[in-house]
Amino acid sequence: MKTLVVIPTYNEIESLPRTLDRLFEWTPEAHVLVVDDGSPDGTGEYADARAAEDPRIHVLHNEEKGGLGAAYLAGFAWALDGDWEVICEMDADGSHRGRDLPLLLRAVEEGADLAIGSRWIPGGAIVNWPLRRHLLSRAANAYANAVIGLGVADATAGFRAFRRGTLEALDLSGVQSAGYCFQIDMTRRVLASGRTIVEVPTAFIERELGHSKMDGDIIVEALARVARWGAERRGRQLRSLLPGTRARDAA
Repeated sequence: MKTLVVIPTYNEIESLPRTLDRLFEWTPEAHVLVVDDGSPDGTGEYADARAAEDPRIHVLHNEEKGGLGAAYLAGFAWALDGDWEVICEMDADGSHRGRDLPLLLRAVEEGADLAIGSRWIPGGAIVNWPLRRHLLSRAANAYANAVIGLGVADATAGFRAFRRGTLEALDLSGVQSAGYCFQIDMTRRVLASGRTIVEVPTAFIERELGHSKMDGDIIVEALARVARWGAERRGRQLRSLLPGTRARDAA
């Protein structure tokens, strides 16, 4: 299946070279789209230089930092303008192993509409994370599942493979999430569309180079948006119980 891996970057000049090398080592037939958010450290220029040497690498440049969600949406739009059959998400910092990408692609080939590389199912793993990060990730997934009922163990995971038709079925213009909440947003939209999600156990490796982009604003955004989605979900459930509502909806 013709595969494009979208990799958002912001100041990843140290990590991106190794990430690209390892990805192509395990999936040499894949193509990569680097979406650079105006990195001042030269990441975008490095990506351009690699693209000039390797036809499998493509680059989009955002003039200013728009966040993870905006970068992925730009990458998805670019991919859907082409003929890619599978569109993947992958971090630039080396936390997602190139060796695990074929596992996600296999899940899509076997019928999954969205394959998620999961840290929190049997066989998944976290390497070199501090206890605080463990607790934060566990709590975020427990919160999302409790409030909006996803039924997905690792809804915040950013290592994913979408079947083309899955993205085409979603109203991506309505996605407003900027930070890591984007992953929860996409998960709930895929489920609402009736598509199949399969979680694949993968390892998550704490970055060796560069700096994490996680901050308080990202956490606050996730809490607020999940709470709002939960309230909307509860409202729909209550309306469905009102006399005559089902008949009106059917009509």
